Amino acid sequence: MAYEIDDRLVIGVASSAVFDLSACDAVFRHEGEAQYRLYQQQNMHVPLARGIAYPFIKRLLALNDLCADPQDPLVEVVLLSQNDPDTGLRVMKTIEHYGLNMTRAIFMQGRSPYEYIPALNIALFLSADKQHVDAAIQAGYPAGQVLDSQFDDDESDDGLRIAFDFDGVLAGDESEAVMQRDGLLGFHAHEVTNVTQPHNPGPLKEFFVRIARIQAAEEQYKLEYPGYANRLRVSIVTARNAPSHERALNTLKSWGVMANDAFFLGGIEKRRVLQVLKPHIFFDDQSGHLSGTRTVVPSVHVPFGVTNQPLAASEPAVVALAAAGQGRQDQAQ
Repeated sequence: MAYEIDDRLVIGVASSAVFDLSACDAVFRHEGEAQYRLYQQQNMHVPLARGIAYPFIKRLLALNDLCADPQDPLVEVVLLSQNDPDTGLRVMKTIEHYGLNMTRAIFMQGRSPYEYIPALNIALFLSADKQHVDAAIQAGYPAGQVLDSQFDDDESDDGLRIAFDFDGVLAGDESEAVMQRDGLLGFHAHEVTNVTQPHNPGPLKEFFVRIARIQAAEEQYKLEYPGYANRLRVSIVTARNAPSHERALNTLKSWGVMANDAFFLGGIEKRRVLQVLKPHIFFDDQSGHLSGTRTVVPSVHVPFGVTNQPLAASEPAVVALAAAGQGRQDQAQ
């Protein structure tokens, strides 16, 4: 039987997201491509160190043990590399060394393969390269820049905790545009007026929906194996508070998903909650929030929407750009 990837949660990762490439990058920057190639060949059988997104990817792939058929997994992770196949071979050997079940890869020398995101049905592209992530978001694709962060890969913990900001990540940025224009009171008034109107989807809405399918698979598995303890836990950590919280919850319901936890912080620093929650990955669209969160948890910047437009842009231009980006995202989905 031939299996397709259309019904799976497919994640695309650059090697920079999953492994520590600092030594490799230093050779490339200071000694050039020829020495970089030689360095990779000489260290072909030396595994790269684990990177920021490694704990997330490892635990996500581990959820495939819920599948009745190992040939048709719930999750697939595809390597998207700007290396050529020869220099990328060390990454593939590192993947094998750590026992990560990643068998598909795209190598494109000197170019980011983000253009292949829709072809591979990828719901999330992770890279440490800001330029590549920015380009993917501008093309309407779901992407995030993995930031240099503190992380703890506790081998005894088999759970997977994923945390999301809401506006500009799961939802579109139209309400954030109101916040920027009209302030907090105007924002709350807008959300109350539109409380029954679901938000437009943001860049990671489809990723959240596919994660919810895995949660459903866990519940089904628990019916067959009552002793099973759920491993996947999803949290919303947002600066929203009452009365704007209700529209966010109604939006999730309209998508047929729910979070295990929701933190409506109303301006309380997110770092305070996240250092207790300890997610294996946290997504936010605002660099100001991430400067604190990255000191306690693996943090990913989703450079989408009005808060990521140049400050010099006029307000109408910012809103138009955000709307255009949302339109491309809807087409990609």
